[in-house]
Amino acid sequence: MTTSMFDNKSILITGGTGSFGKKYVETLLKSHNPKKIIIYSRDELKQFEMQQVFNQPCMRYFIGDVRDKERLTRAMRGVNFVIHAAAMKQVPAAEYNPMECVKTNINGAENVIDAALDNNVEKVIALSTDKAANPINLYGATKLASDKIFVAANNIAGGHKTTFSVVRYGNVVGSRGSVVPFFQKMINDGADHLPVTHENMTRFWITLQQGVDFVLKNFSRMYGGEIFVPKIPSIKITDLASAMAPDLPQKIVGIRPGEKLHEVMCPGEICYSTFEFDDHFVIAPAIKFSSRSNDFTVNAINETGKPVPEGYEYDSLSNPNYLSIKEITEFNQQVDQ
Repeated sequence: MTTSMFDNKSILITGGTGSFGKKYVETLLKSHNPKKIIIYSRDELKQFEMQQVFNQPCMRYFIGDVRDKERLTRAMRGVNFVIHAAAMKQVPAAEYNPMECVKTNINGAENVIDAALDNNVEKVIALSTDKAANPINLYGATKLASDKIFVAANNIAGGHKTTFSVVRYGNVVGSRGSVVPFFQKMINDGADHLPVTHENMTRFWITLQQGVDFVLKNFSRMYGGEIFVPKIPSIKITDLASAMAPDLPQKIVGIRPGEKLHEVMCPGEICYSTFEFDDHFVIAPAIKFSSRSNDFTVNAINETGKPVPEGYEYDSLSNPNYLSIKEITEFNQQVDQ
């Protein structure tokens, strides 16, 4: 095991019992030597189930909600790094329960920031979503607000050493509530067709492990204030259905409330503050920082980026990297292994 920045450090993950949190913990325990990993979430059953798998001496489990600032502040005592993964994420549920989404995704973001500052946490990375770029639904709008709050937190930190950045990526293959397990359940239950929202719908595609590795890497890259966006492939939803069930017909059922036909991760409107690196993009803050450089063309590990062309937009439709039906099948097989 090589030495890493996480060795003998304490890491807290909000919403840590979710798909991302479990894979993050697995990766940290396998490749690093943390002092403590703190799982902060509100579901005691999911924590109990997670404890059966991850019960190493470094593991800690805190029952708590990101809406509860006092509890968050206590949980972050002595913590070095925070990954903020807790969120209300289901698009239709957010449309029908808007204030609950606001309380968790916006007020919760503010509480995470306040608790991190109160405890002099070193670095915080908040997980975002492609739905936060040019949002058309409440979930995306609350995550855009959260992104802005985390970026601006670098200015309100004052004399605190805490820095904040954001990671934004697309649909995670096989995560809870995603289309792959939904399709798979229908296939296992003997469905006579697969429902497809629109024949032209596209999505970005990333595995849990790729998402975790990207976040881990960005703790080294970050200065604070950046939004990191990975370069990942796109898929057509019809191709996904064909890859998973080539013999089943597809039935077009229409786009759900608040759903986009294609997803965007780097909007063309902010191309002037978007920089391309070898395997990712960085969206620089719109605001100016008073205590640090606003040059994000070189990151903290000396990787160099370049401005994207005027009008450039990174979206799932025009993405040059598409997976074929065969590649989607191979991609999903790798995830299952």
